[in-house]
Amino acid sequence: MGRVTRRAFTVAALSTLAVSPGATAAPQPPGTPAGARGGRGTTEMRGMWLATVANRDWPSRTGLTVARQRGELTALLDAAVRRRLNTVIFQARPAADALWPSPYEPWSRFLTGTQGKDPGWDPLGTAVTEAHARGLRLHVWFNPYRVALEEDPSRLAASHPARKHPGWTVPYGGKLYYNPGLPEVRAFVQEAMLDAVRRYPVDGVHFDDYFYPYPVAGRTFDDAAAYARHGGGFASRAAWRRDNIDRLVREMAAGVARTRPGTRFGISPFGVWRNGSTDSRGSATRAGVQTYDDLYADTRRWVREGWIDYIVPQLYWNIGQSAADYAALVPWWAEVARGSRTQLYVGEALYKEGDASQGAAWRDPDELSRHLTLAKKYPQVRGHVFFSAKEVAADPAGAMARVVAGHYRQSARPPY
Repeated sequence: MGRVTRRAFTVAALSTLAVSPGATAAPQPPGTPAGARGGRGTTEMRGMWLATVANRDWPSRTGLTVARQRGELTALLDAAVRRRLNTVIFQARPAADALWPSPYEPWSRFLTGTQGKDPGWDPLGTAVTEAHARGLRLHVWFNPYRVALEEDPSRLAASHPARKHPGWTVPYGGKLYYNPGLPEVRAFVQEAMLDAVRRYPVDGVHFDDYFYPYPVAGRTFDDAAAYARHGGGFASRAAWRRDNIDRLVREMAAGVARTRPGTRFGISPFGVWRNGSTDSRGSATRAGVQTYDDLYADTRRWVREGWIDYIVPQLYWNIGQSAADYAALVPWWAEVARGSRTQLYVGEALYKEGDASQGAAWRDPDELSRHLTLAKKYPQVRGHVFFSAKEVAADPAGAMARVVAGHYRQSARPPY
């Protein structure tokens, strides 16, 4: 999900209340914001992504003490409450690693600076507990296939599954990825992710925009051997790749429902499925990336067929942007969601506000407020999610404060 978002930090980086088996809703503690859980008031998604890859939002750097890490985390949760948000999307598996004691993958190096080193506490478990104590819902965010931010597998922890199974990986564009075309890889990454869903009473499970990697000029994603072995019956390698991702989505949805019934599963893709010049069903855009063709992610199909509980397209462009106009994409996505069981939320580029390099529109602190005003015209839009937590807390351009003053004057329940 504007490209400086998840790509700049290698981040891209969601139908009922999720509870632990046999329980009801997470307890509502004293001081819970009115309307955050139950009661009367507005109903809409108000979320923020909390990115951990490359220490984008948290922790601020590697090697901090447990007390400092915990303090920074709870401060970001407090900021979500202060801004009258109701949902935090916490990145717990940024790069085939873990921010919980996983039996499948090593501890993330973004905690201690050394992959596999025990940080001395359980960040995901703490995030769930502390979010619920504040009346927030916690969605656990996974990146399915990214292994490392560099190509060299020798830099991974010795215990890393990618070192034990070197045939599972593909180096591409300076990074290392699991090969989505291998059934054994698809099974492994699901089991690794579902471990967290099994352990913690998370309210949602979230994928970002990375499936097959974003195209890199002059590079080829070398999955020829996997295609030769598993691609029989498909008209093209592109069709086979899309089927691989479709299978991941359907199987993960089933796994989440089986592991923790009621937990929601959602995805936040890059905001353009296909341009209208490519496909008459596409949007009135001229985007350089199309998820269907470049990431092999048929995001429109996932919504139309109801495979996921919610979708948060990353509409990280301003109103009037020439190649991908926010004002054109919101109605397009609203029409896609019309009549579907999949709820539509809009991903918002809070990080662009006040950044002079992003163009004149983003120097206006009212740009995001205008986004929310426009989106209210479309009943299919059930809320917004902001990228990301650091900007929600610091609000350097004052844009988030304007959103709160103009649109979030009272607390709201999530629409599930």
